Amino acid sequence: MGDMTVLTTVIIGTCVSIQGNFVRKLANGMVTVRVGNQQFTGRPVVSALAA
Repeated sequence: MGDMTVLTTVIIGTCVSIQGNFVRKLANGMVTVRVGNQQFTGRPVVSALAA
């Protein structure tokens, strides 16, 4: 079967959010996403539907 791509949004700083493909969840709760060739790590955005 093919790989499933999961879009995830992370908050970088106080007012910048980035949405990209999920890469990994770190031990400190932060999440890394990939946008093109770049990776960004930030606090995950939790949906009201997921809570």
